[in-house]
Amino acid sequence: MRHNETRNVTLLSRLVNRIILFLYKWKGWKIEGQLPRDLKKYVIAGAPHTSNWDFVFFAGATKHEEVQPNFMGKHTLFQGVMRNFMLDMGGIPVDRSAPGGIVEQMKAEFERRKELALVIAVEGTRSTDGSWKSGFYRIAQAAGVPFVLALADNENMIISFGEPMFPSGNYGEDLLKIANWYRSKMPDYERFKVLEAQANAIIGGDREA
Repeated sequence: MRHNETRNVTLLSRLVNRIILFLYKWKGWKIEGQLPRDLKKYVIAGAPHTSNWDFVFFAGATKHEEVQPNFMGKHTLFQGVMRNFMLDMGGIPVDRSAPGGIVEQMKAEFERRKELALVIAVEGTRSTDGSWKSGFYRIAQAAGVPFVLALADNENMIISFGEPMFPSGNYGEDLLKIANWYRSKMPDYERFKVLEAQANAIIGGDREA
């Protein structure tokens, strides 16, 4: 997946991308699984989100897979001298106050583009207990695209990618499958135990999706 603008890519973005790939390789991260070769559009659901470095290593792994990762950013960040840099880094401006919200904006982006690999930190914030936000699921469902699970195992420096999954419409059941995949990789990790409990609570009607 390549940059889809016709203008020249900024020098700063080229430099930052090289630094990201260098740091990823220098730290010795490895990849298990792979991003889909036959799909041009999908959501990458990344977890856990424990550090600002998470996106750097996720981005390094996707670049190693020769995929340009995209991410959502507040629209005010795409102004002035920062605009082209943010776009070149894969940023997509979103306006939370716009009618239809972020889901409709991202649905339109998926429809507009020929290629889009949207990375979402599904836990939302670093301070989460491990519960997931449903935005990634609603975006994939609205856009009619699959999501790919991505795991950053910081202790062993491994990025794992799962097989593409299409939303079935039953969020609780799908979330349980997701939790099972993550727990198969890191069975004793507390955040993924919380994720499993969240899925079971949704299935049991004790918690809203």
